[in-house]
Amino acid sequence: MAGTAEQIASNLNFGAFAKATELKKRLWFTLGALIVYRLGTFIPIPGIDPTIIGDIFAQQSDGILGVFDAFAGGALSRMSIFALNVIPYISAAIIMQLMTAISPTIEQLKKEGESGRKKINQYTRYLTVGLAVIQAYGLSVGLESLSSSQGAAVENPGLFFRTSTVITIVGGTMFLMWLGEQITARGVGNGISLIIFAGIVAALPTALASTLELGRTGALSALFIVGFLVFAIAVITFIVFFERAQRRIIVQYPKRQVGNRMFGGESSHIPLKLNTSGVIPIIFATSILLTPVSIAGFSAGGGGGILNTITAVLGRGQPLFFLLFAVLIIFFAFFYTAIVFNPEETAENLKKNGGFVPGIRPGKNTAEFFDYVLTRLTVVGAAYLTLVALLPEILISRFSVPFFFGGTSLLIVVVVALDTVAQIQSHLLAHQYEGLIRKAKLKGRRG
Repeated sequence: MAGTAEQIASNLNFGAFAKATELKKRLWFTLGALIVYRLGTFIPIPGIDPTIIGDIFAQQSDGILGVFDAFAGGALSRMSIFALNVIPYISAAIIMQLMTAISPTIEQLKKEGESGRKKINQYTRYLTVGLAVIQAYGLSVGLESLSSSQGAAVENPGLFFRTSTVITIVGGTMFLMWLGEQITARGVGNGISLIIFAGIVAALPTALASTLELGRTGALSALFIVGFLVFAIAVITFIVFFERAQRRIIVQYPKRQVGNRMFGGESSHIPLKLNTSGVIPIIFATSILLTPVSIAGFSAGGGGGILNTITAVLGRGQPLFFLLFAVLIIFFAFFYTAIVFNPEETAENLKKNGGFVPGIRPGKNTAEFFDYVLTRLTVVGAAYLTLVALLPEILISRFSVPFFFGGTSLLIVVVVALDTVAQIQSHLLAHQYEGLIRKAKLKGRRG
C-alpha cells in the first residue's frame, strides 16, 4: 500500500492534471468567480464622486482604512459595491468562535455535529447581515462628511443616499459571501479566503511597477530594490516553514480481543500547529491600534487634543505603536489558542476512546501535558507572529517602502496558497486512485 501511494504521488504531474476533468472544471469555476469579484470592485456605489474619494483615501492609506482597502483589493478606496468585501462575514465568524467559549448554548451546538454546524453557520449569516448594515450605515454617514479642495464627496447627501448606500453595500457583501460558499462547494479551496487572496494579489503588479518606476527615476537605488525583493522572498520562506511546523503527540490505542481476533493496538498522533491562532492576532491588534488613528484623521484635526495626541504617539512607526502592537499580538495569540484548543476536552475524548499518550496517565495528567506543550508552542508561535508583523512595519516607517508590505497580507497570501495547492494535490490523488480502482475491476472481470 505504501508503494502504491508513493507511485501515485510521483505521478502527480501535468499529464495527471490534463486527465482530471473534474478538477479542471473546478479550477475554471473558481477562476470565473474571482473574475466576477474583481469586476465588481470597479462598480461604484451611486451618488459619489470617485475622484474626490480616491484623493481622500490616499491621505488615509496609513490608517486602518489602508489595511482594509488592501484586503478589499482597492474596492474601499474606489467605494465600490464590494467596499466592505467579506470583512463583516469574517468578523461574524470570529465572534461566533469566541461565543463558543462564552455561551453554553453555542458550545452545545458545536458538539452536535453536522446539524449543529449548520445552525452556527446560519447564525453567522444573520450576524453578518447585522454587522454589514451597521458598517454600511457608518460608511454612508462618514462619506457625507468628506470633502476636499475639489468639493464634497457625496453629490446629494440625505436619507435617500444613506438608504441606497446601505442596501447596495450590504447586498454586495452578501453576494460575496454567497460567491465564497459557491467556490468552496463547486471550486477549489476556501472561497472566502480566496476572495481576500485575490484582492491582495491584485494590487501586487501595480505596486511592483511603481517600485521599479521609482528605481528608474532614481528615487530608490537599484541595490535597495534588489535587497528588498530578496528580503520579501526570505520572509515568505520563513512564513512557509513556520506555518507547516507542528508538534505531533503520539497517541496509542490498546489491543482488545473480540472472539478469536485481535483488534486495536495501532498508534496515531495529534498534530499541534506551531501557529494555532493563525492570522487572527495580527488582525485584532491592527484593528485596535489603527482605529483611533483613522478616526483622528477623518476628523481633520477637529477631534480635540486627545485624538491629536493619540495620532502623535500611536502613528505607524512610533516606538509606542511597535510596543503595543507586539503586546496585543502576543495576548491575542494566547487568547485565541485557548479558545480553539481545549486540553481538558481533548484528554477526555481520548480517555473515552481508550487512547493514551505513552508515559502519561489518562485524564487530568494528559490534559496538563497538552496544556504544557501548547503553551510552549504558543510562546514560539506568538514570537513568530510578532516578528512577521513588525518587520514590514519597520520597513515601511524607516525605509519608506512605497507600497503596503504588511505581515497580515503576507500571511494570508502564503497560507491560502498552501491550502489551495494542497487541495489541488488531493483532487489529483483522488483521481489517480479512481483510475487504479477502475483498472483493478477490469482486470478482475477479465480474470
